[in-house]
Amino acid sequence: MTTIVDTASIEIGAGLPQKSSDLLGHYEAETSFLSAHASGRLHHAWLISGPRGVGKATLAFRMARFLLANPPVDADGGLFGDILPPTLPTNLDLSPDHPVFQRIAAGSHGDLMSVACSENDKGAMRTEIVVDDVRKLVNFFSKTSAEGGWRVAIVDSADELNRNAANALLKVLEEPPANAVLILLAHASGRVLPTIQSRCRRLVLRPLEESSVNAFLALRRPDLPERDRLLLTRLAEGSPGLALRLAAANGLTLYRKLLDYLGGMPQVAPRAVLELAELVTGKGNDENYAIFGLLLGGLLGRIARAASGAMITAIPEEAEVLARLAGMAGLDPWIEVWEKSTSLIQRTDAINLDRKQSVIVILNEIAAVTRF
Repeated sequence: MTTIVDTASIEIGAGLPQKSSDLLGHYEAETSFLSAHASGRLHHAWLISGPRGVGKATLAFRMARFLLANPPVDADGGLFGDILPPTLPTNLDLSPDHPVFQRIAAGSHGDLMSVACSENDKGAMRTEIVVDDVRKLVNFFSKTSAEGGWRVAIVDSADELNRNAANALLKVLEEPPANAVLILLAHASGRVLPTIQSRCRRLVLRPLEESSVNAFLALRRPDLPERDRLLLTRLAEGSPGLALRLAAANGLTLYRKLLDYLGGMPQVAPRAVLELAELVTGKGNDENYAIFGLLLGGLLGRIARAASGAMITAIPEEAEVLARLAGMAGLDPWIEVWEKSTSLIQRTDAINLDRKQSVIVILNEIAAVTRF
């Protein structure tokens, strides 16, 4: 895929996707949506899939802004049958000064709804989207447009829908209302019900080229030393959003501690296990825990690939550790511990397990593999 990045146009101060005016790369995906819109037969549901932080939500809000700023044109050539269709646009750009842009950024546009994980009765954030959240979406689509144009809903993300929520969403897809567009995001599309996938037009966002992510990070974090920026870029593996998260959470320090810990196997002191667990699970360390899961998953995946004979390193200093660990066990044990670790990290918050204990279990499981 050709990645296009105009570094001069990247909005340095951008924050949330609904406030970001620019999309890094993904030219083909944007063009596919524009072509469908220009045909006059825009599909009612779109599934945008790709790695976390690669730009899925940014693209979804660009699509939403474009639709809400361009009401449907009827068969007679205009919204009210008395005007000609405008010149076909070549991109989804909308000026930050446009009223639609500003209202979406403020979360006050009546024809746009966003669905994500919500808080439970105790004020804790859920790890899945529940059926009550989707029922609000169903109610939103049952009403007429507040402004006589499109109604747009964004679900972030569809792979976090629980079974009941997914079934409720399926009913919307089976009987789509007029002039309504549903945009689903998915970090892992394989977790989305096949019946939902089959009713959506697919847009797959690939990891970006290293040079693009590096340029993006240089503009967003000019304070970072060049070497740190390059290492963060490589660890992010094509995800500009992850690169920013790693930079904000001091991800390089955490990664080096994790690499040092694994590099010392199979001789691991119990105190080292406890120190690493406390580092990523202490009070107020929600982001550290999330970053730990992402870094560990990537590292275990690269060890498994090395065990299969395909050495791929995110950063040069990994090579020696990966080669040594891959030689301690075969491919199957490393795949098994990779899958177990990823699953336990996800389940820990889903069913309110103790994070510290989960990290200790994971680290001990990895150590056990190296003693085969």
